[in-house]
Amino acid sequence: MCESKRIYLHGHIQNLMKELRVRDLMTTQVLTVKPTDTIKRATIKFAVDNVTGAPVVDNRNHVIGMITENDVLNLILKYQDKLDMDMNSRSLLSLPMDGDTTDTVLADANRTISEMKVEDVMVRSILATSPDEKIVEALKKMMRLNVNRMPVLEQGVLVGILSRSDIIFYIYKKKV
Repeated sequence: MCESKRIYLHGHIQNLMKELRVRDLMTTQVLTVKPTDTIKRATIKFAVDNVTGAPVVDNRNHVIGMITENDVLNLILKYQDKLDMDMNSRSLLSLPMDGDTTDTVLADANRTISEMKVEDVMVRSILATSPDEKIVEALKKMMRLNVNRMPVLEQGVLVGILSRSDIIFYIYKKKV
């Protein structure tokens, strides 16, 4: 592609993104978890739906926090550090959350993590947006705070989610 066409496309995409609103790119079918769900249940949902995080909602679909794969993996590493201090080469990642083992210390750690509630691990302070916010402004916030996804709220109720992937996919679609 010649340089002038590349510059034109880059400028065109920037202009389109300036006009876009969050509602134009957000995902409306949002995977959510409840604060009383177990870490095991949240992890299964992440794996089955191929997502890396989800809003934690109450019974009225108000977002009260977020939980991500980073939160789950940091929890596992925290327990792994405790196991490492025991000087035995046990690894929590050597078996699934519901895996059987004769090692009672490993089984106890695995069970503790699996049965822990989402509300004990979730991040309570969240960055949210509205459907009418300009996509460029939402992206700036996400990048500045290193956030991968933002719940989209309308009158305090979850109506969608905007992820970096949604934005990348939009850019990709515009280039083909």
